[in-house]
Amino acid sequence: MTVIDWLLDSDPAIRWQVMRDLLDAPSAQVEIERSRVATHGWGAQILSLQSLDGKWDGGTYRPGWADDSKPFFDAWTSTTFALQQLTDFGLDPADSRAQTALARVRDNVRWEATDTLFFEGETEPCINGLALTIGSYFGQDMHSILERLVTTALPDGGWNCWAQYGARGSSFSTTINVLEGLLAAERASGTSAAATTARRSGEDYLLERGLMRRLSTGRLVDPRFTMFSYPTRWYYDTLRALDYFRSTGQMPDQRCAEAVQLLIDRRDADGRWRLENTHQGPTHLDFGEQEGAPSRWITLHAMRVLRWWDSQ
Repeated sequence: MTVIDWLLDSDPAIRWQVMRDLLDAPSAQVEIERSRVATHGWGAQILSLQSLDGKWDGGTYRPGWADDSKPFFDAWTSTTFALQQLTDFGLDPADSRAQTALARVRDNVRWEATDTLFFEGETEPCINGLALTIGSYFGQDMHSILERLVTTALPDGGWNCWAQYGARGSSFSTTINVLEGLLAAERASGTSAAATTARRSGEDYLLERGLMRRLSTGRLVDPRFTMFSYPTRWYYDTLRALDYFRSTGQMPDQRCAEAVQLLIDRRDADGRWRLENTHQGPTHLDFGEQEGAPSRWITLHAMRVLRWWDSQ
């Protein structure tokens, strides 16, 4: 079985992206497969778990059963991460099931921290970046979050969720979440000069650091940045950053070269990539992928990044 055959032997959420990004299949065929995300497999499963009040697992950012009096832990079953997953799957926003789900969120779901509606956003730029990506993809009015993110960039060009508590330097994780949101908003409804400038500055923040290194010393910021994961949730790694730059449609920047070489070096003898870092916490889905074993999601992302890189 070839790597492509292995990728296609999976869920519609993967198959349609393989057809589009690796096989250049006719758009009509791609859309037929994409339409199955709402009715088959993982996408249908996530949709079926939404409550009539618009929430997944009773909560907006954390599930309703989370105990805020206890130390923080990650959980991936709440509304934010269910919607992030549906966005990653490429659920067609025009599908009636998607429209019903998003209307429930738009009209009912509020952030725990601020009691504002979901698509109005809350205070943390990392969370607002996630919401901006989701809302822009699904055709919601996102001007409130967009304006807030554009005006809260730090002097070094990126963003940091801890800025409100005094942090002066940006965070790789916060910045990638915001960048994905800004790009999604630009694609959905155009952009302003200020938003474009903010996005370019955020990109330069990552590129100047080679996607993984401290600007001051050149040392690796965090070993986990070099460990590939899926789903990424709010976390940063170099594959996520590379896939973002691929998705912009821009020509590859040579400042990505070290991260690309890392990607090439991690390919196994069969031409696949392994899941190296699982972000632990309760989930709705089991993709059947274990740490240390080949991952279809990571292999899909890696192959399309290298296809983009080789196009230069």
